[in-house]
Order: sequence, then structure tokens, then C-alpha cells
Amino acid sequence: MKQARAASRRQQRNKSARTEVKTNINRAEKLIFSGDLKAAGEAVNVAVSSLDKAAGKKMLHANNAARRKARLLKKLNKAAAGPAPAPKPEKAA
Repeated sequence: MKQARAASRRQQRNKSARTEVKTNINRAEKLIFSGDLKAAGEAVNVAVSSLDKAAGKKMLHANNAARRKARLLKKLNKAAAGPAPAPKPEKAA
């Protein structure tokens, strides 16, 4: 019985932490797509920090946190690079 109560408490604590991580990631992605790169960079730092904390406390698997961080930073770097140049039209032979 005691183990079940402890598991329930851990489950609630982990759920709230994972929800906070998701909120931070969504906030960062919205700022990235809005084009405000300065605010987006700060939001990404907050999201990465919360992912690291959750992984450190075993609320998320370490690989899961690493994958989410990589995807988020890839989006930020792509937005910072600007739009991709248009491909040159090929000459007709």
C-alpha cells in the first residue's frame, strides 16, 4: 500500500514537470515561427534548461530530452539562417 501511495505522488510530480517542459517547448516554437529571434533564443534556453532538469531527475529519458533539444535548436538555427535561396533554373540542352 505504501508503495502505491508513493508511486501516485511521483506520478503527479512527474506529470506536472513534463507539462511544464511541453509548455516551455511550445512557447519557444511559437516565438521561433513568429520571427522574434531574440525572444526565441531566450525561450529556447529556458526550454533546454527545463529539459535538462527533467532528464536529470529521471522524469524524462535522457535520449528523449536530447532529441527534443536537438529538434528545437535545429528549428532555431534554421530560422536564424533566414529563408533558403531559390534554386537556379537549369538551362535547356
